[in-house]
Amino acid sequence: MKESKAMLLLLLTSLIWGLAFVAQSVSSESMGPFTFNSIRMLIGATVLVPFSVPYIRRHKGDRAYWRSAARGGILCGLCLASASVAQQTGVAVSGAGKGGFITSLYIIIVPFMSLAIGQRIQRNVWISAPIAIIGMYLLSIGSGFSISSGDLYLMLCSVLFALHIIVIDLTGRETDGIVLSMLQFLTAGIVCAFGMAAERPSPEAIASQWIPLLYAGVFSCGIAYTLQVVGQRYVRPSHAVFILSLESVWAAIGGALLLSERLSMREAAGCILVFAAVIIAQLSSQKSST
Repeated sequence: MKESKAMLLLLLTSLIWGLAFVAQSVSSESMGPFTFNSIRMLIGATVLVPFSVPYIRRHKGDRAYWRSAARGGILCGLCLASASVAQQTGVAVSGAGKGGFITSLYIIIVPFMSLAIGQRIQRNVWISAPIAIIGMYLLSIGSGFSISSGDLYLMLCSVLFALHIIVIDLTGRETDGIVLSMLQFLTAGIVCAFGMAAERPSPEAIASQWIPLLYAGVFSCGIAYTLQVVGQRYVRPSHAVFILSLESVWAAIGGALLLSERLSMREAAGCILVFAAVIIAQLSSQKSST
């Protein structure tokens, strides 16, 4: 596959992920965050089963492989479940547009978390951090130095997604990516099901949101992940992360077009600074790979 076609696959991936924020915002009107995420994660795991079959057959009877896969899937699934619930809660209050940009801060947080495992922070990450802080101030801090509960949940979500990436790096090196993803979706879906039981959603509420649920489960979890895996085989890392980071832009566009969300000039300036900081951090971290 040519790199240009693979880049289109990654662009489609970022679009699917960005519009998933719209699905989250819409579904939050009639169901709780645990219900939404339990159903979407279990759908995502189901979608990935056919893609996992070749790997399952290849490692049949390999107990060491499956112990490692189970450990990684459970740990990643716990991180994914907590991050997704925080994100869903935040998007319900702050909207899809702000949700996409605040969530994207995990790209800057990851290098600082990596200090704990002995990795160095590159110079451009130090440059991107204060830019992101200024952007977050404009985006989230209101008069009287107040901040909405939704933005707080989204900030927590970005930290949890950063932790999720670190856990994947530490536990997923000996497991095939699609298998690990299927197991983490399955784990996250089961974990969220306990919270779903407490929320007691009605069948009517779930049925009314079948489109956002299917979109988030089939497209965002299942199809988009597969497109990412295929596309990144043929695209240089620096180009891939740049394209995938556009999900925050798509989230803002989707929120404006589909949900009539409007950002103030101050919030828009904050989004631009956050996005710029994310790009600086990504490009600097990938220089050695280009």
